[in-house]
Amino acid sequence: MITLNTHPLRRSLNDEAHARPPIAIPSPARLTTLTLFFDEAEAPQRSALQDLLQRMGLPLPDDGQMHYTGVAGDLTIRWALHTEFARYTFVLGGDFVEPFERTALDRLPADWLGSLPGAIMVAMHAVLLPASQEAPAPEIAQRWFGGQELIGAEIGDGNGVAYTDLRLHPDPRLAEGFSRYVVIDRAMGPSQSGRMMQRLFEMETYRLLALLALPEAKRQMRELDRLGTRLRSVTLHMAEQSAHDAAMLDELTDLSAQGEQLIAQSQYRFAAARAYYKLVARRIAELRETRLSGLQPFYEFMERRLAPAMETCETAAQRQERLMARLQRSTALLRTRVEVVHEAQNRALLASMDRRAELQLRLQETVEGLSVGVLTYYAVGLLGYLFKAGKAMGLHLNVELLTGLAIPLVALLVWLGMRRVKKTLQHG
Repeated sequence: MITLNTHPLRRSLNDEAHARPPIAIPSPARLTTLTLFFDEAEAPQRSALQDLLQRMGLPLPDDGQMHYTGVAGDLTIRWALHTEFARYTFVLGGDFVEPFERTALDRLPADWLGSLPGAIMVAMHAVLLPASQEAPAPEIAQRWFGGQELIGAEIGDGNGVAYTDLRLHPDPRLAEGFSRYVVIDRAMGPSQSGRMMQRLFEMETYRLLALLALPEAKRQMRELDRLGTRLRSVTLHMAEQSAHDAAMLDELTDLSAQGEQLIAQSQYRFAAARAYYKLVARRIAELRETRLSGLQPFYEFMERRLAPAMETCETAAQRQERLMARLQRSTALLRTRVEVVHEAQNRALLASMDRRAELQLRLQETVEGLSVGVLTYYAVGLLGYLFKAGKAMGLHLNVELLTGLAIPLVALLVWLGMRRVKKTLQHG
């Protein structure tokens, strides 16, 4: 009886602990890994895998499955899908004569290899040898690495040895060639050998993916130099009192837009590089390597070659932040100066408006005085006609005297009336 409620993500989260498990690889064996970098959707990668499995007579993966392992005879096919790359690993067990001439890729359809979607980022051949075939490092370098200087160490607490030169060696399937690894199984056994081979493959994959940010960092360095030069020119002019503040503000706005564009172009790549670099360091730590006399171990090589590249990327990202901070400060300073100038202009304009208002008030008062005189003149004139009409009707009136006496009274009434109207208008 099921009575407990479960979270919908419980199974997927629990299965995440078992995602992309390593496969057991007994020695001797030949391995080939291909990492395909893609910018488009993952559907073409799934279609390519299904095509291969149908040709090899293997069952198809479930929809949405992110990793797959299938066995066709002595060939093991392993596929894993990541955010921006897919990785194939082909393991061919059994004895061999020359591991890098006849590889696991010989068991795959040539037309399928030629139609793989995406771009090859990592192409690597590896051979896992039993302890009975272990040879000194110089002999291994001459036999399989063209006499190049090797990088290597004991791995798995001394239970194995790994050698590589991290160079591209000729291969008929790829013009730029394949890199090579030689791993000796002293006492690792199939399970530990599988884990170690997976770590070596992932280390190389993450190393190259981390280095994807380096060309972008170098390009951004030049762009940041150009933007920094323009910013210095603007800040030098800012120190001078100039009538072109608005033009300089437009220049700073344009620089800010270009800086934001640089950040948008590189933010994801730089963040991915930091994450991949951490994974490289983690995989090296998981190798549990021990130095071999006369050879550079993997950790030392990565620290000397990969770390400076990552520091370059980090420097570019920090320069972006510093440039944007300088742009913000310069823009704020110039905008403040422009605002101060505008405030001074506004104060001058308001003072001018106050003077004009005062002049208008005085003119208005003058006009009001004239208006009182004009209205008084017309009102007294009307009264004079009224007095004359009364005299014509027989009233004994002294028209001139009454008209003269009416002038101050009429003037007072007119002034009071205009004052009241003015107060009414001001109150309204």
